[in-house]
Amino acid sequence: MKRFSAQYVITNSGPPLKRAVITADDNGTIVNIEDTKGNLEETHSLEFYNGILIPGFVNCHCHTELSHMKGSIAQKSSLGGFIEKVRTNRDNNIENIDNAISAADNEMLKEGVILCADICNTSSSFKTKKESRISYFSLLEVFGIDPERAGHRMDEIIKVAETAKEMDLPFSFVPHSVYSLSLPLFRLLRAKNENNTVTSIHFMETEGEKQFLENHSGPLMTSYQHSGLVPVRLETVKNHIDAVLNEITLNGNLILVHNTFIDKGTIRSLRKRENLFWCICPNSNIYIENKIPPLDLLIEEGCEIVIGTDSLASNSRLSIIEELKTLQFKFPSLSIEELVRWATFNGAKALGKENRYGRIEPGKMPGLLLLQNVDLINMKLLPDSFVTRLV
Repeated sequence: MKRFSAQYVITNSGPPLKRAVITADDNGTIVNIEDTKGNLEETHSLEFYNGILIPGFVNCHCHTELSHMKGSIAQKSSLGGFIEKVRTNRDNNIENIDNAISAADNEMLKEGVILCADICNTSSSFKTKKESRISYFSLLEVFGIDPERAGHRMDEIIKVAETAKEMDLPFSFVPHSVYSLSLPLFRLLRAKNENNTVTSIHFMETEGEKQFLENHSGPLMTSYQHSGLVPVRLETVKNHIDAVLNEITLNGNLILVHNTFIDKGTIRSLRKRENLFWCICPNSNIYIENKIPPLDLLIEEGCEIVIGTDSLASNSRLSIIEELKTLQFKFPSLSIEELVRWATFNGAKALGKENRYGRIEPGKMPGLLLLQNVDLINMKLLPDSFVTRLV
């Protein structure tokens, strides 16, 4: 048994507790929470810290299999340019992919991630996931705008799924984005993932998505043309709302990732879809488009917000605390309690794992992080705030 206390404890089950004592067994299961009302007595074997105890982080959007591409794509290249570079550079340094994925996993573990939704186009990350202390949910991603090759695209990802099954790794089939699937591929995918518990899709990440869907023009079309990927016949969904409500399974949770160019009308139209989560990856959005989502609009509209890091191809670190610090700087009115909830309980809920992660409660195994160098008076993150993993 280990006993921990700090100036504050954010449990996600009520307001922050002042100098509460958390008891955890050797497996990391929370055994007891003692609310001292701030009157903590010095006790043998109690570890006290000048900071805030919080649950382990949940990374709701990552691409570990792109970790070998760190630093290979220039910043602020726009999404079309970024995608083009991923296509042309993805096989560079491929001999280092296993080591890069393992290093990424170790980085996330050190940075306090306990649960991660990871996008997969191949099985290259599976060995690391099988051995990791992080619990992964693999989102097997499908894309392709050629209607004639829709069946081939599904066959490719089904082979990846067979490997995941053999290794007993949980997974779902998911679409890459609204603009990167032909309509026939969307419908083949829906037939395959009708019973998903978790689905995700890159969503309204760039302004050019609407232009491409409306008339097959703009920077995304240019990117496809440069890569020689424009088929004889293009058949895509009408718009983002139609994709979510009619072409993606309505079962389970749906995580909309990025939302950099989301608008009020789209948010309100999508309320027909239950179990919807909005994933923010601010440092990746800045890296690619030099823009972050309208977080104040998402909050105003009551959206359930979760946090992701995206990949090392579009980010310098896989650190949830760095994402939260960026949000704190851009939106100063946010409280630590709110930010932590998005990055812990909301994420666990989005992945259907809230019974185990996301809250510091007896019987759960949420991990335990120490958040330090924070403004404890105003409950704000500071530029040099950091986390240390305790459990």
